[in-house]
Amino acid sequence: MTIQRTPTSERRVTAGGASAGKSVVGGDWRATLRSPRWNVAKLDNPEMNPTRRPVSVAFWLALGAITFAVLLAGYGSGFWR
Repeated sequence: MTIQRTPTSERRVTAGGASAGKSVVGGDWRATLRSPRWNVAKLDNPEMNPTRRPVSVAFWLALGAITFAVLLAGYGSGFWR
């Protein structure tokens, strides 16, 4: 089995006859992951409202602070030994 490189940067396996894929130089790399056999729909969710980045960062920081406070209180009071 030999792999030959064509000028269009497409790899082809010559012994098996199956294409091994395309290398993407600049463009949508997700297009190389899609199979040409199936015509699947995009995974869009128009009903979802995305959370703003500052709100999500504040949520995770608050969750971490609450977790730290609970652990500190639990070990400080002797609840967990």
